[in-house]
Amino acid sequence: MRKLRPDPVTLLDKYRGRDFHPLYTTSVTVRAGDAAHGRACGIAISDDGELLVDLRLPVEMGGTGGGTNPEQLFAAGYSACFHGALSMLAERAGLAIPDASVTATVSFGRDPVDGLYVIVANINIHLPGLAKAVAEELVRTTERLCPYSKMAQNGIESVVALTQ
Repeated sequence: MRKLRPDPVTLLDKYRGRDFHPLYTTSVTVRAGDAAHGRACGIAISDDGELLVDLRLPVEMGGTGGGTNPEQLFAAGYSACFHGALSMLAERAGLAIPDASVTATVSFGRDPVDGLYVIVANINIHLPGLAKAVAEELVRTTERLCPYSKMAQNGIESVVALTQ
């Protein structure tokens, strides 16, 4: 069994290049299942095969449930990224946060602006044992570092392309 290690603190070093410099790239493909609808009954698989998830529409949205949905996957990614950034910053500052937890609550709902749909995310950070002022500063710094937080606040570069 491989020993797991945290992210290296060197990931906090500033990049000075002019263009986006990818450090890791992955792809996940979703295929439709029995209902011919990827969100309602699809399968998501990563390019390396490490992620293989049955997708199901939640009961609250009229589905059958019994599987993972995109909002859960987004919440997991956001929580994990924020926790990782929080941990690196705490280590760099010499702070021990062994019982830290990050919970992302993601809601899919109706958008009053265009009448269609929107995603809302709330992040709750639990840092027992840290003084409130220290914890607040650590969270604010993490919010500026975490790529998911930056994406949620500033948007994301995205290209949609048809391949046939």
